[in-house]
Amino acid sequence: MKKSLIVLLGAVVFLAACNQESSDGADDSATGNDVSTDVINNPKTANAEVNVDPATLPVMEFEVEEYDYGTITAGDVVDYTFKFTNTGKGDLVISNAKASCGCTVPYWPKEPIPPGESAEIKVSYNSKGKSGKQKKSVTITANTQPNTKVVYISGEVTPAEGTTATPAPTPVPVQQ
Repeated sequence: MKKSLIVLLGAVVFLAACNQESSDGADDSATGNDVSTDVINNPKTANAEVNVDPATLPVMEFEVEEYDYGTITAGDVVDYTFKFTNTGKGDLVISNAKASCGCTVPYWPKEPIPPGESAEIKVSYNSKGKSGKQKKSVTITANTQPNTKVVYISGEVTPAEGTTATPAPTPVPVQQ
């Protein structure tokens, strides 16, 4: 209980200090300390309560948001590169890209993408142990508004030659 109270008190003091004007009473934007630029260039501060003009944020615009690889054989690996352009005003920083399952692995640029520049996110999908229709997602977290974007890779996986797909079990009705 005491730890919680101390943490809470510390947070209140921190927030009070953050809300005060600079010591000379000047507006930070007039001194070149633009908070919105810091948020744009550092996505870890994007969760801070800061008023940011959405027109100054980066924008991630993809050429394709869902790639259909067609029909493949179980065990095949499909690689696809999602190409995008930063059509916004600030540097685009991708802080994470997370796949919906372990069979899909995204690789994303770690350096900032300036406005007007293009970059790529490579996605590798391993169909080992899969069969039937598949649709995997990759959620990209960046310093954009909204801060997540989802792209998809999908298709049909057929059993490898010499193997048979295990059909899904038929549900058994429960008698009461």
